[in-house]
Amino acid sequence: MIWKRLLLIFSIFLSLWLIVKGEPKTYIEPLTLNSPKYEFRAVWIATVSNIDWPSKKGLPVEQQKQEFIRLLDMHKLNGMNAVIVQIRPAADAFYPSQYEPWSEFLNGRQGLPPQPFYDPLAFMIAETHKRGMEFHAWLNPYRAAVTIGSSSISPTHITRIHPEWFLNYGDKKYFNPGLPEVINYVSNIVRDIIKRYDVDGIHMDDYFYPYRIAGKEFPDAATFKKYGNGLSKDNWRRSNCDSIVKRIHEIILEENPMVRFGISPFGVWRNIAVDSLMGSNTRAGQTNYDDLYADILLWLQKDWIDYAAPQLYWEIGHPLCDYETLLKWWGDNSFGKQIYIGHALYRTVGKTTSPWHNPNEFPNQIKSLRQNNNIQGSIYFSSSSFINNPNGINDTLQNNYYKYPALIPAMNWIDTTAPKKPTITSCTKEEENYFLKGEATTKKETETVKNYVLYISQNISTLTQQPIQIIAADYSGKFQFNIPGDSFNVNWNQSYITVTAVDKENNESQASNVFKMIKTKNGWIVDKK
Repeated sequence: MIWKRLLLIFSIFLSLWLIVKGEPKTYIEPLTLNSPKYEFRAVWIATVSNIDWPSKKGLPVEQQKQEFIRLLDMHKLNGMNAVIVQIRPAADAFYPSQYEPWSEFLNGRQGLPPQPFYDPLAFMIAETHKRGMEFHAWLNPYRAAVTIGSSSISPTHITRIHPEWFLNYGDKKYFNPGLPEVINYVSNIVRDIIKRYDVDGIHMDDYFYPYRIAGKEFPDAATFKKYGNGLSKDNWRRSNCDSIVKRIHEIILEENPMVRFGISPFGVWRNIAVDSLMGSNTRAGQTNYDDLYADILLWLQKDWIDYAAPQLYWEIGHPLCDYETLLKWWGDNSFGKQIYIGHALYRTVGKTTSPWHNPNEFPNQIKSLRQNNNIQGSIYFSSSSFINNPNGINDTLQNNYYKYPALIPAMNWIDTTAPKKPTITSCTKEEENYFLKGEATTKKETETVKNYVLYISQNISTLTQQPIQIIAADYSGKFQFNIPGDSFNVNWNQSYITVTAVDKENNESQASNVFKMIKTKNGWIVDKK
């Protein structure tokens, strides 16, 4: 009995040591749900206060670039197909802008350009697309100074030029959402980005009106008196947020209607206690509708946004805001738009509560959302949380839930025209590796192809159900897949192979011509079907 107790104590200490040390703890439950063919899988990369990138202010340009490349490579390996990068954290820019100065979080002082000069946004977009991933540009609409008194503020910053547009609340400075000038200014920022950069999406988070500070009212009484137009203050504030979202939607339609517009709201729209008809069965301390004045359901219903990514930063079984309760609520209230779930990976890092020590928490969250037909994917906050592989999350994704790549689901209200099907021109085997070459069908092609998708199966009737590999298209119109023979546990003998093309709006072509690999006593035969 004593040795059993000693063994138990040793096992407990070993487990605790592994948790503290951050060693991989691969989730070992067999994968019970097939990997979906279509799923948005993204990571937020926050630049404010150097949360994720760059790791600190003022890094040499080459180090900035290498850090971002390492992040992309890590996320690509984990199975992600998109990144959401914060390019405007506080009325500043991670790109050359005629409106706003360079961000202090890039080079250490607001207004200071990179030396030697480069365009970080253009660089990030190019590197992301090179890996076949989407780039969504994340903007904070109203924050203008992260910390009053200590933030670096350039002489050309908009707070210096138009101080009358801003209000102080707590230790931060905000645009006054009630001013028409603010709506025009922020909208023009979005227009400028879409016109100059090949972004796949425009993204905003939960910071509309700021979270309430106990005992402190947001100081917009004078603006309300001037522009309230007979509305209650709450409805007037909501109408201000409605106006800027609607205007950005209109600008996207004017400039490039293929760009998607997404909002990542706080996880609770309203509590059932204040809205018995539409509220969720939760008891959140603050909500989108009543405290942040963000009527996300209206924006979905009016088709002003293409996706919502509610931040469900609570665990399954949370007594006030249960993950599964909210998952169902958002699925039931999607209004036909896409819903991606925001996951709180940051909760597993540093000082955490016991539910976030559980390596099964995120696998269970993924399994739950995959069972809901109105949920199309996940976004993780945030990028740097993956670095030390907390609870073995990287192993879990690579070996189980994101083992196979996924296509980003198309949005049929934006575009339904698929590219022409490509053509496989050769399929060869050299030692243990396979090489598949081909080209796009460029004749009368109207779509911009961004990716090629490889399918391999021993059953031709289900050949295009499971993507095996996705590669980025280049400008040559040709493609080549380099496939290690032992990859994906493929039984190559008697396997069928085909390829599809995917355009920038995520519409997939019909399958190419089919090849079949046949092993004989004299070697491999490649049969064109």
